[in-house]
Amino acid sequence: MEEAVRQPAGAALLRVLAFTTSVSVMSATMFNIALPVIAKDFGLSLTQVSWVSSAFLLVYAVGTAAYGRLADSYSLKHLIAFGLVVFALGSLIGLIAQHYWAILVGRVLQAAGAAVIPAISEIIPARYYPPESRGRAFGIVMTGLAIGSAFGPAAAALVMSVLDWQWLFCMPLFTLLALPFYYRHLHDKPAIAGGIDWAGGGLFAAAAALLLLVVTNASWGYAGGFLVLFALFLRRIRTAREPFIDPRLLSNKPYVSGLAVMFLTTGIGFALVFLSPQLLANVNRLDPGLVGFALVPAAVATALLGRLGGALADRKGHAFLYYVASALIAAGFMMLSTFAGMSPVLIAVALIFSNLGQSFLYISLSIAVSRTLPQEQTGVGMGLLAMLSFIASAFAAGVYAGIVDRGTGAAWNPANAHPEAAVYSNIFLALAVLHLLLMLGRYVKAARSA
Repeated sequence: MEEAVRQPAGAALLRVLAFTTSVSVMSATMFNIALPVIAKDFGLSLTQVSWVSSAFLLVYAVGTAAYGRLADSYSLKHLIAFGLVVFALGSLIGLIAQHYWAILVGRVLQAAGAAVIPAISEIIPARYYPPESRGRAFGIVMTGLAIGSAFGPAAAALVMSVLDWQWLFCMPLFTLLALPFYYRHLHDKPAIAGGIDWAGGGLFAAAAALLLLVVTNASWGYAGGFLVLFALFLRRIRTAREPFIDPRLLSNKPYVSGLAVMFLTTGIGFALVFLSPQLLANVNRLDPGLVGFALVPAAVATALLGRLGGALADRKGHAFLYYVASALIAAGFMMLSTFAGMSPVLIAVALIFSNLGQSFLYISLSIAVSRTLPQEQTGVGMGLLAMLSFIASAFAAGVYAGIVDRGTGAAWNPANAHPEAAVYSNIFLALAVLHLLLMLGRYVKAARSA
């Protein structure tokens, strides 16, 4: 392993990483507030204008894995500089754009640059911090993520109250302030660039993009295209001299198992982001501003306590943190199932438990997965982990939307007496049970291997 980052450089690097992560999350979420206004300005339908977010997600997810692969061959701080400059370039294009297609070009370029941020958020703690302090590193990154999630919508509302929505493109420009600090504190040795299998990378990017389109559009045509491209990609990595993804990575059973658990738990956790606002808006009939206000306490609590999760992982082990996280999530989901349709204050309290547990789970699983990777594969391995998280979220959104649209004829939780909230109550109850089963399965597996 490369020499661990030393104090005080290590602490400074983590603060810069948390700042960059926070700004990137704010940039990604702020436009969700502006979509209705953009649609009105350009005379578009909601489906058409949704590409402002969908195009960003597609490029963001694929780019995360691509940067992870490049990080195994090139100097990490040079990749960061390239990504942040492209991020800023897309912002400038969007800021001066006069046509909708130019807005999309700006968002695509933003995503192409911003994708370096989730990649480095996984790679830097895994590569430059020893296992005994890796939890703290992931905890600080999680704090930046929570801060961005908490203040992104509020910042968007503030900007749009005094300026045009296009000024939201300015936020990523602040990430350029971090570049000198990365060059000062990230003392990675300039890597000798190896060959990059661009054909394999192109197949991988196209297959990943089609997979996201499959789960967001439920199209058999996209599904067929994904299967063909993925088969070609698997063939390519077995024949290329320097494959985009080393086949040995896919034969690493602990790593693949960790990816599967992260994919499943991320999809479960996305219910907090996707279903909670709908519950508060459609059942509690809250205005958008009040919905955002109800979500803020959970994000603030996660920002304040995120580092606690990292400290617990370092002192007690990532397995201990996993059990704490699962218990918090299960308790929060049970509360959401019971309180659905009741006071928004109770929903806000339940979200504190759930969101905090989800952040602890991210820290635990990130540490566990990072320990299954050899040093030379940390970049692409952690990049794939981040990419699968985005795909899991897109997949979960489609599943949850379908369930809510179909509704339900029965309430599973006898403690919930609000029929109009039954479908939400049922989903949260099922997810709580699923988390408990996952926790039990891990405990049994650990007991057998002891």
